[in-house]
Amino acid sequence: MIKALAQIWPEEFAARYRERGYWTDETFPAVLARQAAERPDAVAVAGQGRRWTYGELAARADRAAAGFLALGLRPGDRVIVQLPNIPEFLAVVFGLFRAGLIPIFTLPAHRQTEIVHFARKSEAVAYVIADRHEGFDYRPLANAVRAEVSAVRHVIVVGEAGGDQVGFDGIDADPAALPDSAPSPQSVALVQISGGSTGLSKLIPRTHADYLYSIRASNAICGITPDSVYLAALPVAHNFPMSSPGIFGAIHAGARVVMAPSPTPDVAFPLIEQEGVTITGLVPPLALLWLQAAPRTKADLSSLQVLQVGGAKFMPEAARRVRPVLGCTLQQVFGMAEGLVNYTRLDDPEDIITDTQGRAISPDDEVLILDDAGDPVPEGEPGNLLTRGPYTIRAYHDDPAANARSFTPDGFYRTGDVVKRLPGGYLVVQGRATDHINRAGEKISAEEIEDHLLAHPQIFDAAVVSVPDRFLGERSCAFIIAQGEAPRPADLKAWMRGREIAAFKIPDQIVFVEDFATTAVGKISRKELRASLRAQLLEQEGQA
Repeated sequence: MIKALAQIWPEEFAARYRERGYWTDETFPAVLARQAAERPDAVAVAGQGRRWTYGELAARADRAAAGFLALGLRPGDRVIVQLPNIPEFLAVVFGLFRAGLIPIFTLPAHRQTEIVHFARKSEAVAYVIADRHEGFDYRPLANAVRAEVSAVRHVIVVGEAGGDQVGFDGIDADPAALPDSAPSPQSVALVQISGGSTGLSKLIPRTHADYLYSIRASNAICGITPDSVYLAALPVAHNFPMSSPGIFGAIHAGARVVMAPSPTPDVAFPLIEQEGVTITGLVPPLALLWLQAAPRTKADLSSLQVLQVGGAKFMPEAARRVRPVLGCTLQQVFGMAEGLVNYTRLDDPEDIITDTQGRAISPDDEVLILDDAGDPVPEGEPGNLLTRGPYTIRAYHDDPAANARSFTPDGFYRTGDVVKRLPGGYLVVQGRATDHINRAGEKISAEEIEDHLLAHPQIFDAAVVSVPDRFLGERSCAFIIAQGEAPRPADLKAWMRGREIAAFKIPDQIVFVEDFATTAVGKISRKELRASLRAQLLEQEGQA
């Protein structure tokens, strides 16, 4: 029996969100259909030498939708999507929406371990990939996934298909056969993945109503209009470049999406000039790279009006350089795929823009800052961030243990972030309450990496910690007790790569130690151990 995908708010909250206009009858298929009717000749997406108008994008999505159904997929089926920043991403995703199918968004960096987990957890029946990206061939990966998860019956390849895989261009079918029925706005439209603070990532079901409210509100805050040009620099399967306001915000407004194959200045800067890009989003390490490269570029960056920075804390010293170096407004973004999104406003005072991570989207975003005992902390003091609201989920999919940890009985989501709240509701991020490494915006579970390391025959024990890093924000350091002769760090990293995990999860630094401190009863407190090891390393490096 397939487990239902749902996201349910108590009726008193649902009624309030509908009454106040946050939730409407709008759905994702209707968004593209509206733009295709109103702006058929406007460019919807550009990238890799292709430019599709809204009319062309809608037609491609309709044909893809009919093709998915012709393969035997049925409304409500789950489909893993693992695509880079290419125009076909939008054709695939809106094709899935139009067919009533549910995309499970994964990152190009994910490998067999993660994809198998997502496929099993979501009970996916199909998997959409690119043939190759950045030198990696996804077709053998797809075959390996299908061998482990028999429910995955179809592999659809954007590019050249292999074996019994199906080419995306070859699944076109007559859209006249598509059903006219629209999905319920309260039904699940898509599934995002969590950062994975404990073990492998959890699945985050988002409904049409809640996700589109977040997108509409983001557009209003970020000034997105039909004249905007959004550069998708980060991998678009991330929640930030997808909906804050991201590619979906641009489509909702009838603006243009420009797909960048890489966020590096040598790729992104010429695209800004060629397409007249007005807004884009970066994580802090990339923002630093852009600030370093901008004074030397020959590209004209004058069209850029807003640079969003999110995914990790942007330090004030760097934030203050954005306007003088890039000539645009900085907008800090602090949010999570589970819901709550905070923005600095475009007309905020400069010190708010540079020194805070913004305030919440909605008047009905309830934000609590509590100490470890669950009591409110005074304004300006750090505490644990909890939230609930019209676009913050109430549960992960099929994960009772995670739900018990992550949600209070009255529906507040425990974000795991430690923040300070300033007057006006502005938040300043202090760090993570959990052992969660935020490496260049990629959230890494220390526990997951420790589990991988412990599988090595020459490792007795391992503890993975986060270490402040000027470029990455945080890097990962693995402290290891060897069993017998210690492996060389380079060999250990190569062995980790062989376990088919995302490259960003491989420890940046490896330190061998003789033993770990233990508690009075001989057990290791992982939280205390990681804190102690991290402090020792910082002291040795002179960062304490």
